[in-house]
Amino acid sequence: MPRPRKPASPFRYFNSSPEVIRMVVLMYVRFPLSLRNVEDLLFERGIDICHETVRMWWNRFGPAFAGEVRRKRVNHMRGFRHWRWHLDEMYVKLNGEMVYLWRAVDHEGEVLESYVTRTRDKVAALTFMKKTLKRHGSPEAITTDGLRSYRAAMNELGNAEKQEVGRWANNRVENSHLPFRRRERAMLRFRQMKSLQKFASVHANVHNHFSLERHLTDRQTYKERRSAALAEWQVLVG
Repeated sequence: MPRPRKPASPFRYFNSSPEVIRMVVLMYVRFPLSLRNVEDLLFERGIDICHETVRMWWNRFGPAFAGEVRRKRVNHMRGFRHWRWHLDEMYVKLNGEMVYLWRAVDHEGEVLESYVTRTRDKVAALTFMKKTLKRHGSPEAITTDGLRSYRAAMNELGNAEKQEVGRWANNRVENSHLPFRRRERAMLRFRQMKSLQKFASVHANVHNHFSLERHLTDRQTYKERRSAALAEWQVLVG
C-alpha cells in the first residue's frame, strides 16, 4: 500500500526561511507599520528584503495564516450560554468614496467577522448577519446601535427579540475599531474593496490571537500568556 504523500510546503519556492516569512507577516499585520518600516526594521536585524517583498508575502501568506488561527478558535465560544455579540459599521474611504466595514465583536472583545459593502441598508445587514451566524452559531443577545437596518434584518431572521439597543451599550465594538483605525492610517488608507476585505479579515484574526487583556492581568501572567501566544502562532503557521 503506497504511503500517503506529505502536503507540500507553502514555502518551497522561496529562498527565505519560513521563520523570516512568519516574522514579516506578523510585524506588518499586527503592528501599525508601513511596508518600508518593516523593511528598515528587518535591515537593522541583518535581513535585507525589499518592501515589495513584504507586500507579496503578506498577500500570499496572510490569509492562510489567519485561516489557521480562525479554525483553531472558531469553536472556542460556539454554544457558550451567555455569549453576547456587538455589531457596528464603520466608515472607510476608498479613493474618495465612502464604504462600510461591518464588524461583529463578542463580549470579550474578539472580532468575529468583518464584511465590506457599499451600502448599509437591510440587504447589507442581512448578508453580514447571515455570514456571521453561519460561521459562529447563535448568541444569547445581539447589541447594536439605532440603525434600522439591523432591526429589519433581524426581523427577517426571526431573532429580533435578541436585539439590544442602548446609548453606551455598544462601546465594546466602538473601542474595537481603534486598532484597525491605527493600522489604516499607517497604510495610508485602502484603494480597493477587495484589499480592504482581505486585510480586515487577516488583521482581525491576528489581533484576536495576540489580544491578551494586558490591563486586566499582572505582569508575570501577561508575559506567560504572550509567550504562549507566540509559541502557538509559530506552530499554527508552521
